[in-house]
Amino acid sequence: MKKLLWRSLACALVLSSLSWARPLHVVVAYPYIGDLVERIGGGNVRVFVLARGDYNPHVIIPRPSFIAQIRRADLLIISGAQLEIGWMPPLLRQANNPAVQPGEPGFLDLSRFVTLIDVPASVSREHGDVHPDGNPHYYLDPEYIPRLAKAIQERLSQLDSQNSSAYEGRYRDFLDLWNQRLVQWGEKMKSLRNVRVVEYHKNYDYFLRRYGLQIAGTVEPLPGIPPTSKHIEHLESLLAANPARFILQDVYNPDDASTHLAEKLGMKLVVMPHDVGSLKEATSVMAMFDELVRRITE
Repeated sequence: MKKLLWRSLACALVLSSLSWARPLHVVVAYPYIGDLVERIGGGNVRVFVLARGDYNPHVIIPRPSFIAQIRRADLLIISGAQLEIGWMPPLLRQANNPAVQPGEPGFLDLSRFVTLIDVPASVSREHGDVHPDGNPHYYLDPEYIPRLAKAIQERLSQLDSQNSSAYEGRYRDFLDLWNQRLVQWGEKMKSLRNVRVVEYHKNYDYFLRRYGLQIAGTVEPLPGIPPTSKHIEHLESLLAANPARFILQDVYNPDDASTHLAEKLGMKLVVMPHDVGSLKEATSVMAMFDELVRRITE
């Protein structure tokens, strides 16, 4: 009887250790988050990315597989600032996973760790696709990436304390590499301080502000609203009087209006990545910023 009891106890301990050894199943909204999680989590995590990097991050078409992944997730990480507001809430409801609901340890909103810009005093559809919390493209400020990585490291450690030292070590390694890159990017961007640029959409505000470039206008008359001929004519007159050097174009919006302005006013049209995977060169978060800097400085 004692042998049977000890055998059962040993079996339970083995099963328990196996369950704890299981990698955390982490579901993330966008590829840039997935890259950070994989760098910090290593073999202790399995990552599923919901959105593709070349898609419009505001408009993601949910799939049944998304629900299945969220249902079995230990941790769900979103970019936040209401960037996912049009597609994430229904997935959370249908997945019905109590562990990853807002307010639970299994839910992480990265926007809570940064300072957002362009927070509107009031919200109205007359102002276009305005986010009540502010501009949600904060992750294109390279100075914010260490904050996001730290938040991920701390949450992984909270959920999987047995591997906290491994998460901490990988975060430190990442931070060392990132700080080296920050110096390199800063040196390359110095020559563009106070240079005027036009954006199609307000994707790059944080990046431009970080390096001291001046935003001369947007091809969209309002966020998320396609350009009209009247707006383009108005923008032409403004830029003719006070020129800009570049037009920054993302990969998911049409570029006909940007091309027209660039050709007519002699500006350089630069197609820029907005996430990991948005361009073939943007294979990681570091590579994305390498490419952002390279494309605007060459």
